[in-house]
Amino acid sequence: MQNKIILTGPECSGKTTLCNQLKTYFKLPANKEFARSYLEKLNRKYVKKDLTLIAKKQLESERNKVLLDTDLITIKIWSNYKYNNCDQWILDKIQEQKNQSRFYFLCKGDLSWIQDGQRENQNERDILFDLYKNELNQLQFPYYIIEGQNRFENAKFKLKEFGFKS
Repeated sequence: MQNKIILTGPECSGKTTLCNQLKTYFKLPANKEFARSYLEKLNRKYVKKDLTLIAKKQLESERNKVLLDTDLITIKIWSNYKYNNCDQWILDKIQEQKNQSRFYFLCKGDLSWIQDGQRENQNERDILFDLYKNELNQLQFPYYIIEGQNRFENAKFKLKEFGFKS
């Protein structure tokens, strides 16, 4: 089973930027967050059922990738936060992932907020961060908190500790 390194956390916490930096530095196969491209093409407000489709495509995009810009946990947290529940398919797939070797960089929402047309929760980033942290603890996935301005250096150091080479 291939190791997975996942960047997760609230909106506008530097996940995509960090993913691109780590992908380039370590030359790792990486995916993109499927939700972004899906929502850009959607000519309406998304609804709860869209999240299941996004989750399925997100999971497909993870095949043969080591570095993941978000995963199903993000969709679960978002669904629970916005709709007070989550599709059982998503919950089942997350449970299946407990058998995989997964390591998370939990990005804190302490960067300047940049609205991009898709972000919705500028003032709830601390609440959402705590939801991510609680979820990772509950699932017993190992994680490292990334915060402050030296995100790339801190993540790079941590991956080198795990034996990744540039």
